[in-house]
Amino acid sequence: MSELLGESDLARLEGVIDSWLIHARGENPAIVAVDRDAEVPRRWYVRLRGEEKDFTTVWFTLGQRTLRYETYVLPAPEENHAEFYEHLLRRNDSLVGAHFSIGAEDAVFLRGELPVSLLDDAELDRVLGTLYASVERCFRPALVVGFASRFRTP
Repeated sequence: MSELLGESDLARLEGVIDSWLIHARGENPAIVAVDRDAEVPRRWYVRLRGEEKDFTTVWFTLGQRTLRYETYVLPAPEENHAEFYEHLLRRNDSLVGAHFSIGAEDAVFLRGELPVSLLDDAELDRVLGTLYASVERCFRPALVVGFASRFRTP
């Protein structure tokens, strides 16, 4: 097990994340907003404009051992529950560093974490890109399965 980071190490990593976000926002036109959580220490929100899903917001939360990241994908399915969850579980097999999970109100999230020892600009780029690309690839197919009757034409 890795050691817990002290305040000075956490402050240094906060600086790494803040600097990366400033640079990423300037370089990546998909990023439309970057915010810090006023109530949860060391949590950032990165809002991205998508094509399949209008917006995706990624939360980064820095802990003493890991950086957790997650994004809301879509609400619990209205129908075809077994097929819907099978679809997402099969997609989990091809993901690197993230996985689909069920969260509050049975909504679907994409989550992961990495040890703080791996935290650098390249890894942050990879994480954000993985979450964004995964949501863009899975959103519409999952929506069509879990909300099929909304897509049927009368």
